[in-house]
Amino acid sequence: MARVPPPVALAVSILALSTSAILVRWSEAPSVVVAFYRVLFTLLLLAPVALVRHRADFRALSVRDAGVAAVTGVALAIHFAAWFESLNWTSVAASVTLVQTQPVFVAIGAYLLLDERVTVRTVGGITLALAGAAVMSVSDLLSGTTLAGTAPYGNALALLGGLMAACYVLAGRSLRQRIALLPYVSVVYGSCALVLLVLVFAGGTPLTGYPAREWLLFVAMAVGPGVFGHTVINWALAHVESSVVSVSLLGEPVGATLLAFLLLAEIPGPTTVLGGLVVLTGIGLTARTR
Repeated sequence: MARVPPPVALAVSILALSTSAILVRWSEAPSVVVAFYRVLFTLLLLAPVALVRHRADFRALSVRDAGVAAVTGVALAIHFAAWFESLNWTSVAASVTLVQTQPVFVAIGAYLLLDERVTVRTVGGITLALAGAAVMSVSDLLSGTTLAGTAPYGNALALLGGLMAACYVLAGRSLRQRIALLPYVSVVYGSCALVLLVLVFAGGTPLTGYPAREWLLFVAMAVGPGVFGHTVINWALAHVESSVVSVSLLGEPVGATLLAFLLLAEIPGPTTVLGGLVVLTGIGLTARTR
């Protein structure tokens, strides 16, 4: 990874992340189970390498940093649980676009927690993004599709996922300046998997008994969006500013919507497209001022 230019790494990660919503839609397993196995299998792929090659980094990890990384994993778990569930209630285009409002929340969090100045352009971008989200919600509600009546609930879950993703990016940008990639993601993914496992048990959802097709989808989510998606994003956070990463993540809705059109025959209505463009414009304006 040290030899890979960050823009190339970000492009690879966005391509990998764009497949996530499609893989989730193809799966018939409960969303929390899908999220759990995606994170668990990603952890199982990376942790052995981390333990072999980064023992000294694990020993040097402070209690404070380990605790913050564990809390970051909790935020990631909520992100996954909320976003995966939103895909059962709203369209791929709306869900993926709304979950990518995270740069807006990054800007707000930076102001409240890091005492960074928020400009008029930032406020304008936040307002524009939220207006676009409202347009998308109304569009889905009036679309007449099978998801129309439940779209506001799904959109709210996607927004919650975006908020938790912002917490994940902000914490990652801070911790990755002093923690090696694999030890960091091992702690984050481990904490995330434990939280998702608790949610599985709390809901009485079975962990086994799924057909081979589902297990293949779980592995595909771990290799694609897990290893080449989120893990590469965490690598990039040590090399480029969080705002650059946030803006790059805006490519995911475009890729996911295109894949949904090609593979799911899910055609977004004109108002949904318009709302999505407004959201992306607002997010881009917000992130650019960062």
